[in-house]
Amino acid sequence: MSNVFNFSAGPAMIPSEVLAQAQAEFTNWQDQHTSVMEVSHRGKLFMELASQSVQDFRKLYRIPDNYQILFLQGGARGQFAAIPMNLLKENGKALYLTSGHWSATAAKEARLFGEIDEINILEQNDELKVGKLDFSDIAEQYDYVHYCPNETISGVEIFDVPNVGDAVLVADMSSNILSREIDISKFGLIYAGAQKNLGPAGITLVIVREDLIGHARKSTPTIWNYEVQKNADSMINTPPTFAWYLCALVFKYLLSIGGLPEVQKRNQAKAELLYQYLDQSDFYRNPVAKQNRSLMNVTFTTGNDELNAKFVAEATAAGLHALKGHKVLGGMRASIYNAMPIQGVEALICFMKKFAEENR
Repeated sequence: MSNVFNFSAGPAMIPSEVLAQAQAEFTNWQDQHTSVMEVSHRGKLFMELASQSVQDFRKLYRIPDNYQILFLQGGARGQFAAIPMNLLKENGKALYLTSGHWSATAAKEARLFGEIDEINILEQNDELKVGKLDFSDIAEQYDYVHYCPNETISGVEIFDVPNVGDAVLVADMSSNILSREIDISKFGLIYAGAQKNLGPAGITLVIVREDLIGHARKSTPTIWNYEVQKNADSMINTPPTFAWYLCALVFKYLLSIGGLPEVQKRNQAKAELLYQYLDQSDFYRNPVAKQNRSLMNVTFTTGNDELNAKFVAEATAAGLHALKGHKVLGGMRASIYNAMPIQGVEALICFMKKFAEENR
């Protein structure tokens, strides 16, 4: 195992087993003596890979038959625009539940396409926590309700699904996709950039219920039209084939280790270990209420900007990379996505103890 652990919030770690397989197949995929990047996306072999990846992803999440899975481009930001273009009626409106930077950014983009109401569900006192999640009394007046169940920057995760009655619930799961089991049937649409838990940057997954497809406004570009992409098997243009291939390998790897029950077990163990240390430390502080602490992004600070900078520099030198917090929040952030082994968390805690002893 490498002596370097990458805590980047994205692009993030990819399972070492997947990287090893990709390396072995890099110049000779499927005995073709070419790379997967060099074959036609409409050729038999790649079409088989694409079809199998959809089946494997569907199996991981137990996705019902009345949902389509699209492999798109443009990242989550692209979906900030695509969602209102496809789901927001000409004279309709949507509700955005904001709990941090990314949900607020999604709401800002959606306002370019129609009437958007915004409710801040994040309470900021001594600690960050999510408030009311029952919107069943107002949700059905909206074409859809959007939220972000895991805010990467602040390390706030929403584990309970908002109650929106019979309204369409849309979730940006870019930073916690495939990290734990969820009931897909509670959502109308789920989207996620790949670069946290699925594979490399460049591909975006959309899980969308069938009845929501086919209602895009006339001005919607074909690249963002869900119906067009569904009918073209997500290949209205040349897809990012290497990113798709790596996602397909990740899906197979996750199935091989026991699927999401095992993934969730591992993620909970890693997060609990790090939060337990933070809770007993009088040197570091995590600002998030226990019920909303992210399993994916653990934020912490010494309370001193100069000391934080020293921590990041010395951690990097010790092989613990990308621990600097986002510029919006500062401090430190350890992103411990699916591919981070528990040994990485143990190494981080060992360093944190040493740093605290030396800098009191």
